[in-house]
Amino acid sequence: MAVKWTGGHSSSILCLNVNSEGLVASGAERGELTLWDGEGTLAGQLQLPQADDVTSVVFSPRRPTRLYTSHGETISLLDVRSLKEPIERFHVNEEEINCLSVNETDSFLAAADDSGAIKVMDLENKKVSRSLRHSNICSSVVFRPQRPQSLVSCGLDMQVMLWNLQKARPLWTTNLQECETEEDSPQSAGQFFNPPLAHSLSVASCGNIFGCGAQDGKVRIFRVTGVKFERELEFQGHSLGVSQVLFLPDTYWLLTGGNDGKVLLWDISSDVGKQQKSPAKSLQRRKAQAPASTRKDGKLNKVASNGHARVLPQLTIEHGEKVNWISCTEIKGSKRVLVADQSSSVSVYPLPEP
Repeated sequence: MAVKWTGGHSSSILCLNVNSEGLVASGAERGELTLWDGEGTLAGQLQLPQADDVTSVVFSPRRPTRLYTSHGETISLLDVRSLKEPIERFHVNEEEINCLSVNETDSFLAAADDSGAIKVMDLENKKVSRSLRHSNICSSVVFRPQRPQSLVSCGLDMQVMLWNLQKARPLWTTNLQECETEEDSPQSAGQFFNPPLAHSLSVASCGNIFGCGAQDGKVRIFRVTGVKFERELEFQGHSLGVSQVLFLPDTYWLLTGGNDGKVLLWDISSDVGKQQKSPAKSLQRRKAQAPASTRKDGKLNKVASNGHARVLPQLTIEHGEKVNWISCTEIKGSKRVLVADQSSSVSVYPLPEP
């Protein structure tokens, strides 16, 4: 059973984030922002101006008292020690922001919006240093750990992109729909009706493995090798779209949340390999598993569909409500998953130790 954190919001909670000291921020519809201590006690509340929905909250990795929030087209920087008027406001996006990410050196902030734009701000100079773009709504953008100049993004154009801040064009792009083949799965026939619009990304602590959750209910795991990435694994545990994916820190354990009201925990460490296999060996391994095929992506897909039956969730939480956001924290020495949904409370579930 979930523990519920209540009393912090009157509207549906849209986003969550936890700082290095265990302080939790939650953003909701109509401009509501709330801080909670690790026990679920209210630690602060603020009503942001114009009552725009708070769509993303992210703490600075270097300075845990600094909290970036997106509401409408605006980014506000707040000091959690004194939750009053924003220290600074940035208005660099032209449409509603969906996702914020700050790199681990606290030097760049990326904001992805409904126009498909990703505005990358230089936080020292407080100026936009790069404008990157998807052809449709950009739903998620994440800086890669250990690589402060590198980020990945995804959107409703079904594209997953790898970027480097030195360049305005993506280093590598994959279209999730083009990854599919007729032999991939029984669902591929219905792919046209339920296309793999990409909703969420998470990068593992190693910086080279990342996961993507999409509208077709599938989770795809990619490995970055240099200036490109390749699909390592694919599996399905949700009957509806995957709204959230989240790697637990320092592990290859992945949490996923779906529109089907489920939260699933996956252990993909044996599939991606803790020792970070070389790309050549990784490809050999896939070739050995895959039936002969003239198309390279056919081979990968065959492996993916074989892997589909093999990768099973370690834990299934029947949350019951469409999942808006998931986050992870430690309470009294034990890991917990925090779930935001259509309600005004945060649900907290225990997690097994990896």
